[in-house]
Amino acid sequence: MTTMLRQYMRDVSPFLLVLVIISTLGPLQFGYHIAELNAPQDVISCRVPKSSSSKLAATFSSWTSHSSPNHASASATFPSCIPMNDAQFAVVSSMYNLGGLIGALAGGPISSTRGRLFAMRLTGLFFASGSVLLTLGTSITVMSMGRILAGVGAGASTVIVPIYISEVAPPRERGTFGAMTQISINVGILGTQTLGFFLSSESTWRWIFAIGIGIATLQILGLLVIPESPAWLATHKNVAQAKRILQRIRGRHYDIEEETAAWDSGTASPEEEPLLDDSQPPLNPPGPRRTSVSSKGSRNPGSHLGFFQVVRDPQYRPALVAAVGVMASQQLCGINSIIMYSVSLLNNLLPISSALLTIIVSAINLFTTIACSPLPDKLGRKTCLLLSIFGQGASALTLALSILFGLKILSAIAVLFFVAFFAVGLGPVPFILASEMVGPEAVGAVQSCCLGASYITTFLVAQFFPIINLALNKRFGGAGWVYFIFTGLAVLCGLFVMWRVPETKGKKDADEVWGRTRRLD
Repeated sequence: MTTMLRQYMRDVSPFLLVLVIISTLGPLQFGYHIAELNAPQDVISCRVPKSSSSKLAATFSSWTSHSSPNHASASATFPSCIPMNDAQFAVVSSMYNLGGLIGALAGGPISSTRGRLFAMRLTGLFFASGSVLLTLGTSITVMSMGRILAGVGAGASTVIVPIYISEVAPPRERGTFGAMTQISINVGILGTQTLGFFLSSESTWRWIFAIGIGIATLQILGLLVIPESPAWLATHKNVAQAKRILQRIRGRHYDIEEETAAWDSGTASPEEEPLLDDSQPPLNPPGPRRTSVSSKGSRNPGSHLGFFQVVRDPQYRPALVAAVGVMASQQLCGINSIIMYSVSLLNNLLPISSALLTIIVSAINLFTTIACSPLPDKLGRKTCLLLSIFGQGASALTLALSILFGLKILSAIAVLFFVAFFAVGLGPVPFILASEMVGPEAVGAVQSCCLGASYITTFLVAQFFPIINLALNKRFGGAGWVYFIFTGLAVLCGLFVMWRVPETKGKKDADEVWGRTRRLD
């Protein structure tokens, strides 16, 4: 342990920590915006007029009064709520995922052609403009546009930031730093849920969105002082500048020769390092690389395949199906039904405030993600996925039954276990698998497909969960029936993982994962 800590201290410079903190403000805002409507839902949609007695709410309310001396005029311009039924609120909520899909599909190509830094700065502008519209929104249309713009920034961030971190992190520490994306998402969720608990009142709910403007501004300013990815610069024929930046990131006395050897040979590629790689050897020595043997011949190590090339090639099709299926399973098992709708769903069903429970849920999500981050390396990716899926399925079944029979304590426990099991596998593993099941020439296209599937399924859950939940409750009476659906989906997702997803732990490359023959080029 002492040796590992000493190695970590040698590899990680203070400047690297600054880069990671600033870059992960993007994923943090992904989590912040995905949950921002949860706590204040009833207040925003004019269902429950509510005032808060908390000191924080009183402070923000006082600031609002001071900044708007003509209170009557301000109230007319910015109404205290926006009338919405369940379907309309679902539209506003799900627009975020539509924007996320657009951002995820566009983020990769922009970061490849214009650079990681340019793309991250662009996400900051989308976050800021989306937060402004949400803060000043007076109609469903304006709120929806704000959610779309924030979603574009979030979708692009989930593509770009993991790539940037993997390219600036030391080779030995990429697994550890790769987990920072998921951790920062959970920090954002916890932050917005906590603010929602204190600021969900008629006079203060807009401050939840206004704080998002502040975070986006901090991100934009921070991105003005951090450098471009050295790996991206090296692949665009700026090797000398790339080496200078990498030396600055690693520290003055760090030997970067072995890490940059491939740059001098002109064979390096930014996508050759997996997005969240935690299974590669400590350092990649220069020399011949292994490539897959397919019916179409071996791939050029510097080439990159597009989406349609990957879909048409039977060599990559099993990996594409497995990776997309796992990413879809992440959402179909129902985690966002808790993250996005827990306050309204669990209201009056639990022995404590549903908003307070949501804060506890978000905190558990954060800490279990941190605690469980070593498990995929110890138990295996597939084992963690199955444990997570069937654990969530059992928790969903328990939650459905406990709500139906009025077992409030059991309902609260089921919610907590639901989130904890998500952190075991479905949270981190889907982001790892794509880079381990295909070679470097196809990882970009497969990862884009995975994120596209994630946002589509998230959109479906956000759009139809409240509608289906309300319909089932009216049809059968009571509440909680929708979680029987998530139980069934968990069973189907578990069977899919058992039959179609290979174990990638300890495998050197994609050829070994799929049992293909290999040769040296």
